[in-house]
Formats: sequence, C-alpha cells, structure tokens
Amino acid sequence: MTFADWVAETRTRFRTMGAKRGAVASANEFWVGMLRRFGRDVWNYGEPIYERDWDVLLVLDACRVDLMREVAAEEGDRFPFLDPDFETFDSAASMSKEWMEKNFGDEYADEKANTAYVSGNPFTRDLDPDEFGLLDEVWRYAWDDERDLMPPRPLTDRAIEVERNRDPDRLIVHYLQPHVPFRSMPDAGFRWGDPEENFGVKDGGTGEERGPWHRLLDGDLSRDELWQGYRDNLEWVLEDVALFLDNADADTVVISSDHANAMGEWWCYAHPDYVPIPALKRVPWIETSATDTGAYEPELEREDDAEDEQGDDVEQRLSALGYK
Repeated sequence: MTFADWVAETRTRFRTMGAKRGAVASANEFWVGMLRRFGRDVWNYGEPIYERDWDVLLVLDACRVDLMREVAAEEGDRFPFLDPDFETFDSAASMSKEWMEKNFGDEYADEKANTAYVSGNPFTRDLDPDEFGLLDEVWRYAWDDERDLMPPRPLTDRAIEVERNRDPDRLIVHYLQPHVPFRSMPDAGFRWGDPEENFGVKDGGTGEERGPWHRLLDGDLSRDELWQGYRDNLEWVLEDVALFLDNADADTVVISSDHANAMGEWWCYAHPDYVPIPALKRVPWIETSATDTGAYEPELEREDDAEDEQGDDVEQRLSALGYK
C-alpha cells in the first residue's frame, strides 16, 4: 500500500466509521505498514517446511499456539493425538500467500515434484501445478458459496483418496480452518471475496463491517466472543484431522499451521504479511502418525477442468516418480 492509498482509505474510514474510530483504524494500518516494511526489507526469520522431516503435513490455516494448547488440554478425549506439551515452530511467513512464496521456491524443486498438495486455500492459484507431483485445488470445485468458506470435509475426502490411491512421498493438506469466517459467527462482517478473482480482498475493510479481528480492535467484539468462535473453528477442523488419521497410512504426520493470528500483540491484529512478530509466526508442530482402518469411504471426486487438462500429465509424473 502506498502513502496515497493509505490517505484515500483514511478518508473512507473517517466517512464510514466516524472521526475517532477512523483515526484509530488508520493509525493501526500505518503502524502495521511499518512492521511490514521492516519484515520485508530489513529482518525476518522462520524455517521452511522442507527443512524438516514429515510424510504428511496438515496445515490448519491461522492457528495460534495458545489456542491449540487450550484445546489439547481440555479436549484430550476427543483428540487424543494432541499432546498439550507439543513443540512449536517458527513459520517462514505471517500470511498464506507469503507462506507459499517462501516454501515453494525454485530451491525446493525436487521436493515439490515429490509432493501432492491438496489445498482449500485459493492462493494456490499463483502456483504452477506442473511443479508438484499433484496440485489438487479443492477450493475450485467444493467451495461453500452459501457460507462463503471452504469446509474441511472436502479436503479430508480428497486427502484420503490421494493417500490411499496415489501414495505420494509427501502430502500437504491445507485446511482453511481455524481461519475466519467463524462458522458460529456468520454475521461477523467478514467476506473472502471471489476465490477465483479477488480472494484475500476483504469486503468492508475500511467500513463498519470489518472482520472479527479488527472489530476486536474497534471494541465491537470482545476477546472472549472472538476466542470462542476461533476455538469452535479449530475443533471443527480437528474432527476432520481425526478422520484423516484413522483412514490413511503415514509414519510421520505433522499438524501445524502456515501462520497464526495476532490479537493485539505489538498493536497488531489478524495476520498481515511480512510482519516478523512471534504472535504471528510461532505455530504448533505436533507429530503423530496415521493408520488406515478403512472405515471411511470418501464421497467427493475431483471435478475441476484441471483434471481433464492435466490429468494424463499428472499420472505420468506420478508413475515416473514411483507413485501408485
């Protein structure tokens, strides 16, 4: 964002939010812009995912460490694969698009060629499918238009099918939860934007219908209310993680995240890119395993045009790499 863009948005905020709230929102945006510039041009940190050992990486988008620890401690009977004393990990990024840029660079060409990536995150539209063993963009054909979100079950269905029938060396499953929208707060004023065209452009960002994180900054939403919606989304996706773990075979499954969410730390909210603060970059790193009981049969089949356009090439690449 340029200074001129910031000035224009400040005028919009003053008009739609009033002088006091607009001033706070714009001051916060200016501060976050400084953090972004520092993280992009001066100093940043974090470890790429391919520098660690794993067979399956389950990415729970925007998951905080303390949120995961709370659920692990209080819901151990439901999710026995969660150890409350799990390891943490400094992600290479503080936002999904940045995470893909930093983890899927040319230096990891060999690793990508041996990876099946099943994604519910539309930022994969910027990736080259030819660089992966398989890039299954489930969001293209299983997006929930009514709720304006990508539910976890289609991802789980595709991940189980890929693991059972293609047996890739590595599998990444990118769930969108616990990221907003929160299923328990359908009127929280957050919209993704069209995933095909302007995904990531949140409607209402400069007006009164800002998303939950900035409503927390505005004082329109309490921390407890936001936390409950956030936690419900995490428990929602963990139910599907449990289903996957019982219906796939993998020695080393890691449950992690691409980034977290700031809730006021360093006067930062949500997850702007290139912001190098621990509240955004420190995420869970939970190691477990998966054993296929065969109890669940996936219902979703891949339906997008890409299957026809590149299906033969994908099969040839997988066969050449020794995949089933």
